Amino acid sequence: MTISLYDITVGQYLQTVGAAVGFLDRGLKHCTDEGSNPDDLVSQRLAGDMLPLSFQVVSIAHHSIGAIEGVKKGVFTPSGPAMPETYAGLIKTIADADAALKALTPDEVNALAGTDVMFEFGTMKMPFTAEGFLLSFSLPNFYFHASTAYDVLRANGVPLGKRYFLGALKLKS
Repeated sequence: MTISLYDITVGQYLQTVGAAVGFLDRGLKHCTDEGSNPDDLVSQRLAGDMLPLSFQVVSIAHHSIGAIEGVKKGVFTPSGPAMPETYAGLIKTIADADAALKALTPDEVNALAGTDVMFEFGTMKMPFTAEGFLLSFSLPNFYFHASTAYDVLRANGVPLGKRYFLGALKLKS
């Protein structure tokens, strides 16, 4: 079986972004059931020196569809979408990322193989190939922020188990 750039990036993004849609929805349900304000979760963090849930959710989008867009442009920078201030804004950010990822075609993503992309942060510049960037930078960051978002919700009482993080598995048909 041949695995394409699309399979190892967008295929993975879709599974975890879909899971994020689910665990954010579960967080909203939990708040509704408990009579608490879901907007109170937006600024929650695991530790004082970590960025809040809003940053984690924006980073899930930025290191998935934003990474593909960066590869297309040949430049990726840390600045992502605007930071939502409400829980509804977090849900919209993930839903928009999910829709944009679903709109990508395998041919469109596979055509990016071998292209150059520059990671730019201030004066720092790091050259990558599309594959090197997506596999060694984007995907690890993507999983880190998805795990952290899940953990923030879990630490704040949202009843989540591992299956909520795994999302839809690619089972043999």
